[in-house]
Amino acid sequence: MQRTLSLILMTSSIALVSLPLLAEEPVDLPMMSRIRDEGLHRSQVMETLYQLTDVIGPRLTGSPQLKAANEWTRDQFTRWGLANAHLEGYPFGRGWSFSGCQVRMVAPRTAVLLALPKAWTPGTNGPLRGPVVRIKAETAQDLDAYRGKVAGKIVLLGEAREFKPPAEPGAPKTPPDLGSFSADLPERYSREDLERLAEFEIRGERDPSRRAAGLQRYKLRAALQEFAAKEKVLATIEASSRNEGILGVSGGGSEKPGKAGSVPALVMAAEHYNEILRLLDHDQPVELELDVAARFHEDDPQAYNTIAEIPGTDKRDEIVMAGAHLDSWHTGTGATDNAAGSAVVMEAARILKSLGVKPRRTIRVALWSGEEEGLLGSNAYVRKHFAAHPEKPGEKEQDLPEYLREETWPLQLKPEHARLSAYFNLDNGGGRIRGIYAQENAAARPIFAAWLAPFADLGADTVTLRDTGSTDHVEFDGVGLPGFQFIQDQLDYFTHTHHTDLDTYDHVPSRDMMQASVLMAAFLYDAAMRPELLPRKPLPQAPPKRPARTETPKEPAKETPP
Repeated sequence: MQRTLSLILMTSSIALVSLPLLAEEPVDLPMMSRIRDEGLHRSQVMETLYQLTDVIGPRLTGSPQLKAANEWTRDQFTRWGLANAHLEGYPFGRGWSFSGCQVRMVAPRTAVLLALPKAWTPGTNGPLRGPVVRIKAETAQDLDAYRGKVAGKIVLLGEAREFKPPAEPGAPKTPPDLGSFSADLPERYSREDLERLAEFEIRGERDPSRRAAGLQRYKLRAALQEFAAKEKVLATIEASSRNEGILGVSGGGSEKPGKAGSVPALVMAAEHYNEILRLLDHDQPVELELDVAARFHEDDPQAYNTIAEIPGTDKRDEIVMAGAHLDSWHTGTGATDNAAGSAVVMEAARILKSLGVKPRRTIRVALWSGEEEGLLGSNAYVRKHFAAHPEKPGEKEQDLPEYLREETWPLQLKPEHARLSAYFNLDNGGGRIRGIYAQENAAARPIFAAWLAPFADLGADTVTLRDTGSTDHVEFDGVGLPGFQFIQDQLDYFTHTHHTDLDTYDHVPSRDMMQASVLMAAFLYDAAMRPELLPRKPLPQAPPKRPARTETPKEPAKETPP
């Protein structure tokens, strides 16, 4: 009772302090009621999700299925009455798809093994058999020890995956971390979790070693692909990043024509991978049979974003945007990553259009491609419409993925940069919205608090100044535009579905999707109708040049007397 009373008093004091701030931002409550009514009682969001997942299926960038999704979403926007629904292309490369994968152990006994191919790696052109060996390589130089020893063999890359027992009953829970792969059971944010998330975390300067580590991993993967092809390896196999038979699979080759496609590369269930390693560790020869049907698609080197609008009125030249990425990996049907976000963005547009809103600013929605390969679609769109870092032609960095290149300065702004009020992104699974990351934009915090107030009863009331990354809003935020990502309940996103074969329709709760659609529609409407553009942070600047490090001369080593 004493704890409950303390919480009530604390909550009341926060509300009293926040009241003047909330009062400064008017909210059209009758419109909020209409948005809730349409989104909660006549929702079409799960039908949209069904079309994107069960009907169209996985949507790897460049694949025929993603192009089908582009065309279906464009046409659906048109059917709902949105204007200027179109596909906007950018250079990408070749597509890839697979239609079958069978893996068997044929010695020392027969067994069916669970594995799937990595994207942009070739098929086997029919069944092939070979002995299994393991190599250990942390650097490209480590591969030299295996040259001339692996031809005609199936190579295991990496150690056994460690299995951790489940947490004991009553053990403290892992704090929320959107980048973690916790083995805890799926769960929602508790009130305590959200309070911790609302506390700002000072991170200091960007750690340059993170880029160096990413560059090292990229170069090692490229070296492994070149090594496997030159040494005539039959195939490579890695352990899944998940336990319990879940297959976490992404890319393994290159979407760029002419780049090394290497050899067939697969990811195997950790339990089966560990089993093979134990046999090898006991000097028991292992032989596998693989049959992978995969193909490249080189008819169209472009990838596409789907764009549509609800035109504005007196401020039509100003823009409010919402988006999510339409592409996925190829093993599940890309439901939580990120057909869920795409369906919510589409449903928000449908809600507003069905209500006949006349927004002051133009509301533009975007469904991105190429997100999984490094935010390619949103990056291309931002570079074309809003701002870009200067190109450095002729340098070796142009062969690197966009996310590994060093930024160049000064930032070059385009006319539309001044006219974008905000971009809202949804990409953390199928969980309901619990609030929003304000990306260190302190002036936006009281505005968002006011916008969330009518939806506190739906569980959305947290505004944190923390920033979050790894999805499309960072392309906007990175050029000084107000780009935001919503806070979502994690459910089983990072534990089970993120980039796995379990990423399917059944892992997306319908009530969460309806709630998220209502919140997205409300934020779009609020941003489109307010008198002024949303406040901005200062434009990003080139990082200061670090002084060259000078080594302190070492004293000459003293001779040891005989």
